[in-house]
Amino acid sequence: MRHTHIDLASVLSEPNPQIDLKLSAYEISTGNFLKAVTNYTNRAIAEITKHRNAQEADKRRLSERIQAVEADIKQCKLKEIDLLAVINKEQEERRDSEQSISTLNRQLASIREKCTTIDAEIEQYRAITSNLRREKQNEEAILNAHAAEVAAEFTAYQSWLHCHIEGIETDQLLIRFSHVDQASPDREFSFVLDVSAASYNVITTTPPLPSLPILLNDLKETGNIYRFIKLMRMAFTESLHSLA
Repeated sequence: MRHTHIDLASVLSEPNPQIDLKLSAYEISTGNFLKAVTNYTNRAIAEITKHRNAQEADKRRLSERIQAVEADIKQCKLKEIDLLAVINKEQEERRDSEQSISTLNRQLASIREKCTTIDAEIEQYRAITSNLRREKQNEEAILNAHAAEVAAEFTAYQSWLHCHIEGIETDQLLIRFSHVDQASPDREFSFVLDVSAASYNVITTTPPLPSLPILLNDLKETGNIYRFIKLMRMAFTESLHSLA
């Protein structure tokens, strides 16, 4: 928004001095910027949540597979113990049963080979799980960074509009404006917004606003609280002009 030079002397020389602050252009520019930031943040959060959910599903499948593999290993080890017991018994009872012992030894070797293969798979799954954990941590860091950006933008938004937003009851917000009345910048203009339902409602305004029903209809149609707050400030400003 381009700055305009104001000739204060010429303005003061007029019968009814007025200065056009071009708040409307400023409000539109600010609204477009906040809308773009909000859309970008929502898309980023949705994409990250999608990836995170997919990774959680992969982790669950990997966990189930690891449990199944560990159960197989336990069974293999039990079988190995059983086979060793059989071998020892055969050695004690039938020294001449070399063929049977050879067969059992081959079975034991096969089981050990299977256990070795399964151990390798477990290590591979552990590596995959570790990578997924690191990716999740990275995504959490990205989400935290986005949250910090949104918080900073929200603070800037309050500063631009000279407003303060705070929760007073469950699902109720108190929005207070200053610098609305140029003759008394510290004078507060406020309203209480009830967000408990999908259709937002204003409980009270100070001072009263005749145009409140129109603004509420706009809020119900757009669902844009930031826009509604801007319009409320403009309405308070216009109410001062109408009184003047």
